Amino acid sequence: MNLIINSYGATLQKENNLFVVSTAEGRQTFPPDVVRSISINKSARITSDAILLAIKNQVEVLFVNDLGEPEGRVWSVRYGSVSNIRKGQINFLYSGKAIDWVKELIATKIDRQIALLLGLQPGIDRDVKSHNVFKYAINSMEDYKLKIEKTEGEFVSDIAPSLRGWEGASGKKYFSCLALLMPDFYQFQVRDRQPAKDPFNALLNYAYGILYGKAEGALIKAGIDPYVGIFHRDEYNRPALVFDFIEYYRTWMDYVVLRLCQEEAIPEESFERSAETEGIRLLPLAKRILIQSVNDFLDEIVTIGKPLSRLSHIEADAHKLASIFLKEDNYVMGR
Repeated sequence: MNLIINSYGATLQKENNLFVVSTAEGRQTFPPDVVRSISINKSARITSDAILLAIKNQVEVLFVNDLGEPEGRVWSVRYGSVSNIRKGQINFLYSGKAIDWVKELIATKIDRQIALLLGLQPGIDRDVKSHNVFKYAINSMEDYKLKIEKTEGEFVSDIAPSLRGWEGASGKKYFSCLALLMPDFYQFQVRDRQPAKDPFNALLNYAYGILYGKAEGALIKAGIDPYVGIFHRDEYNRPALVFDFIEYYRTWMDYVVLRLCQEEAIPEESFERSAETEGIRLLPLAKRILIQSVNDFLDEIVTIGKPLSRLSHIEADAHKLASIFLKEDNYVMGR
């Protein structure tokens, strides 16, 4: 279970070794062994006793902003206690293996985008024009993936500009197809980040923000430093490796948001346009529906090698990455 505390004036506290959520509507109690994570919005409060209860039970606590992105995090000191993982992470960054990892990362992302498009492609008998747009986009994305796989260099920095260019061009083809599937209210022209100019991009930005928090938590638990990026540029106060790692899972958020839009599951009045920036922001109801949909999707059991929830697959992949870094450390240390 993921506790989302975002109602104005809501409080999370500890009573009798239970989490207690108090809102204007009443009180609810939750045993810590069923809580996986806690997200606190700036409009809510949490007591120190509740934080310590979370730490004791290895429940991560995230403080999130209005975009759903984590601004702060509290976690157990038992997370990631193996320093060799971090040493290996640095060694890996400057090894030839990093290039293969980055190329595989981007190729897998494109493969998953193509798979999603193939599942959504309109039938030729129903919409010939859209069918052909999808077909052309998929072929172009396959070409970009082939270029990425054939690119060679000594270090990631040598080939990163080319990879980013092809990845970006492939992404434009992908989102141009998704745009054809949108109802009128959710129509969009391009992929907008901050601020989003339409409801689809506003929802997707928030969903990615949730994913950032899940991915960062998985990396920390695995003992990996989320601020040492391999492909994305290192910048002050920016968890660059998180932006690398989530590339595998972005299509999951794309699918959740796409389905919400196609089903028009979120009322139009749940969005608000800023007079100052002209950007679209999500009101509480839109956030509530999206957060629940994302968490339900991540909790669903799927078989990728073995049957696990999608969130557990993310955590398992983080541990696999830590194992790769440890092997790199062993190699460098001559053991």
